[in-house]
Parts: sequence; structure tokens; C-alpha cells
Amino acid sequence: MIDDKAKEYLLAQMFNAAVRAGAAILKIYHNRDQYAISLKNDRTPITEADRAAHKIIRECLGPTRIPILSEEGREMLYDERRNWELYWLVDPLDGTVEFIKGNNEFTVNIALMENNTCHGAAIYVPYYRRMYLAGRGMGAYLKENVEPDAAADYGPEGVMEGLRQLPFEAEAHHLRPCVALSRSHQTPETADHVEALRARCPELDILEQGSSYKFCLLAEGRVDYYVRTTHTYEWDTAAGELILSEAGGATRSLPDDRALRYNEEDLRNPWFVCRSKFCKL
Repeated sequence: MIDDKAKEYLLAQMFNAAVRAGAAILKIYHNRDQYAISLKNDRTPITEADRAAHKIIRECLGPTRIPILSEEGREMLYDERRNWELYWLVDPLDGTVEFIKGNNEFTVNIALMENNTCHGAAIYVPYYRRMYLAGRGMGAYLKENVEPDAAADYGPEGVMEGLRQLPFEAEAHHLRPCVALSRSHQTPETADHVEALRARCPELDILEQGSSYKFCLLAEGRVDYYVRTTHTYEWDTAAGELILSEAGGATRSLPDDRALRYNEEDLRNPWFVCRSKFCKL
């Protein structure tokens, strides 16, 4: 069991790793006409930014001597990782499609997993300089104006300075329920689900948003509900799920209404829905 002192140290490590990776991503983002895009085996795109962020995070977290399961290292065999008690679960660049489109909606996701449950989470939104953090039983927080920095070296006190606890009560008082959808990954089942919600609540606002930033908006209270009916992977959800949970929300699978499971042989998640603390849908 990770004690609170160790959690503080590891939270600072993941904070620094995310900020350094964000700096590398933005450097490439501002020159994205000059790099090539290739496809992974599952036909999803990968860029130089994905590779650069993966390398930086691996180097930054390496001294912790905790193994890393990353989107860019997804070929790791199940027999090698199935008995891990402690590991990092990382998406170095979540929202590669949005990165390519140039709409600023991409994140760095880092989760600290203990016995296949997320105990620490960091989601960095480098374009907006926003860092979302959570520790199991410690709450969820937002730190603003976190500048991308290739040499970031925050200590625990620096990480804690200026944190605002989530959710924000003021954000819950929007006039109509707001449902988040993936900007680039929708299906007929997504539309059917939204129509079922609209039958119960005709005045829905729809927000299309890329990456795990949707979890963060739910945690803030700016969004009430998020439905996903295409495949995601464990590194897409682990950090965001803890941030949302510690902000009073919940994530459940569709259609069987169970908790998401981690370090499975198949790293793909089922469909799922998320609700904020204030959701009435």
C-alpha cells in the first residue's frame, strides 16, 4: 500500500513528466506542417509528438523504478504485466486526431495504478496550461497557468501551491443539462443514446470535445454527462476516471453498468457513460 508521503513524491514525478511532455508536444504542434503522420497496427494515427512525449515520460518516470504501460508500448505481453502490483498507465498524447486537426483538444494522461486500481492521476492540457490532479481519497484539483517546461522540476509543495478543489459549485448552475460527445468518434449508437436522453430532457446542450479533457470538464461541473460508444483503451480513461470520481462523479460501463477494469488481457474498454456530481440525467 502506497503511504501518503510516497503518494506526494510520485504525484510530483507524474506532474513533472506531464509538463515536460506537454512542452515537447507544443513545440511540434506549432510546426505541424513539417512532420509526417503514420498509422499504427490498429489504423490509428501516430505523430512525432506521440513518440517524443512517450520518450520524455519514460525518462522522467524511470527513476521511480515502477514499470510503465503506455499507448506507445502497447505490444507488451499480458504474461509480463498481469502480476504487476504497481505500474504507471500512460497516454503520452491523448487526442492525436485533434492534434492533427489543430483544434487544441489534446492531453497528456498519467495514472498510477496499484492492484489495477488508479490511486494517482494527472491530466495536463498543454495548450490551455491546465493541470488536473487527483489522489484516491485525497480529492481532485485543478492547477491553472502551468506553463509547458522541458525542464519542469516541481517538488510536492510546488505542485500543491494554488490548487483549486473540484468540482466548482458555480459551474453546476448552467441552465440546461450538457452532454459531452467525442468530436471525432461517434456512431449511430451514440445518436440513439442521445435521443433517449432527449426524450427525458428535451433541452439538452451538446458539447463535442476531443481527448480525456471531457473527464476534466465533468469533474469541474461544466458538463453533466458523457457517453462513449466506440472503443477506447485503458490509458484513455484511468486518470480521467479517478479525477472524476474524486470530484464526486462516476463512470460505468454500457450496457451492463459495472466499473471499468484495468490491466485486462484485452486493453480495450467497453462502452461507458460518465456522470458529474451534479448530473440529473
